[in-house]
Amino acid sequence: MKKIYTIIVIALLAVPAFAQSNYTSLQYSIGFGAGEMKDFIGQVSFRGFTIDYRSMVRQDLGVGLDMGWNVFYEEKGDDVYEYGNITYSGKQWHYSNHFPILFAVDYYKQTNGKLTPYAGFGLGTMYSLQNTDMGTYTFERDAWHFAVRPELGVLINASPGLDFTILAKYYYGLKAGDLPAQGYFTLNFGFVFGQF
Repeated sequence: MKKIYTIIVIALLAVPAFAQSNYTSLQYSIGFGAGEMKDFIGQVSFRGFTIDYRSMVRQDLGVGLDMGWNVFYEEKGDDVYEYGNITYSGKQWHYSNHFPILFAVDYYKQTNGKLTPYAGFGLGTMYSLQNTDMGTYTFERDAWHFAVRPELGVLINASPGLDFTILAKYYYGLKAGDLPAQGYFTLNFGFVFGQF
């Protein structure tokens, strides 16, 4: 967990340097669980952020890094629950943290207006940490997944050097360790700094 925090802090400190050329995007992220992730936590997550950096190798093509953190939470009612081969009765609290770190490629549709639509694809890893709290007990599972992430978005030009972005992403981490495949959608809203 310390490694993840270190990576995030370094990335945040590096943002001003990245903003000198190409562009960096800081985004607020709303998450929606999918598949087995949604079975574990069905609630929408309003706790997430993403940092994207893109170097424009051509006018219509950017490559770079995509890092984020989404936290999902749900309180479950009194019921009988199974964890492995143990059965418990009572109330549960489920937490799921996801930290994707992906190499990304985006294609931008050039227009003459203030809107620039784009589509992208990311490939890399995602660290997932799931906790189930019940009374004084905590059951924890974690894994590093091989992850993929398609995205669709639009850049909105507000003024030279400052754009806004609205985009949708789908993160999918393959089954790893004790965790099944982890998938979730995000709807992101952010600021874009630098040259585009």
